[in-house]
Amino acid sequence: MSSNVRKVAMVAAGGIVYTCSSLAVYKYMTQGSDEMSQVREETKDGFSFVQDPQRNRTFQKVAEFYDSQIGRDEAVMGINWLRWMLLRSHATGTVLEVGAGTGRNLSYYPNAVDRVVLADASDKMLMQAKAKLRELNEAERKRFATIEADAANLEFPDSCFDTVVDTFGLCSYDQPVLVLKEMARVCKPDGKILLLEHGRSKMWESLSQYLDKHAERHAKNWGCVWNGDVRDYVEQLGSSYRATE
Repeated sequence: MSSNVRKVAMVAAGGIVYTCSSLAVYKYMTQGSDEMSQVREETKDGFSFVQDPQRNRTFQKVAEFYDSQIGRDEAVMGINWLRWMLLRSHATGTVLEVGAGTGRNLSYYPNAVDRVVLADASDKMLMQAKAKLRELNEAERKRFATIEADAANLEFPDSCFDTVVDTFGLCSYDQPVLVLKEMARVCKPDGKILLLEHGRSKMWESLSQYLDKHAERHAKNWGCVWNGDVRDYVEQLGSSYRATE
């Protein structure tokens, strides 16, 4: 990648870690100890759900009930508003959304967006997105396309998208920095990378400790490594990229 390329990573509402980590804690602190005991038993011989190379298969299993499970919590915690604010304020032109999942961002793309390509590695998650697309009117539906794709190895040419979006997806990738580099590669030099993520907090250490303690359980249930350092991922892109909040 050219050293003079400067992408902008936009982060909604005060940080990539704080609000969304709070959402996760809100949901999972209510669960009992039996499940934690089972996870400890399954990982006692060194096995790790966080490091499991098959971890992403979890999304195939949860696709059908994913929206119903997290929809209420996202509404309570204001996540829908964060999605709306990020996309309505910053998404323009031709958009690639990686880790698009069940299409939870569909209704938040503004008229300034000409085309949205929804990419995800899980065909069953994309099936849910396609069902939502069929409910749109024809004019709206034409703006969207879906593609099954590995976010770490995108089959798109360099500099072909005005905006590249990832919302709550970096936690699901085995190589999140590589995914960010791919996002930057396909983004135009004057384009934007829009991130809305959850992860560990440098300000609230007790929250990060909770995420660390329950990371194995969360990875088992949802295929998500919720205690990653998202800011560090962005910083690893190097000085050619300028992150703003």
